[in-house]
Amino acid sequence: QLQLVESGGGLVQPGGSLRLSCAASGFILDYYAIGWFRQAPGKEREEVSCISSSGSGTYVDSVKGRFTISRDNAKNTVYLQMNSLKPEDTANYYCAVPGAQGSTCPPPWEYDYWGQGTQVTVSS
Repeated sequence: QLQLVESGGGLVQPGGSLRLSCAASGFILDYYAIGWFRQAPGKEREEVSCISSSGSGTYVDSVKGRFTISRDNAKNTVYLQMNSLKPEDTANYYCAVPGAQGSTCPPPWEYDYWGQGTQVTVSS
């Protein structure tokens, strides 16, 4: 059974850093692109970043230069390093996997498997 488990969220002051992890089980991560999404209360879910199976990352403009996505296929885990955090980064963060294997990052509607999320709160 395919499962994604996020961890690493928490409360951090503005300007601080967190590293989120997404551990996958039940499938081999190597052959999939992986996305990180976030959803704040009252807002729509947005894709923050995606990493292709070859390791190329894409980012929403609001996090470029501050967030870095990476993957460790040996550990079947994807990471999201978040630096220079801002209050507007506060949200529940989810990782997701598309329904089909593929080398490139798919459109947001092609993600079929989701973790439960980890809360990130940026506040002084």
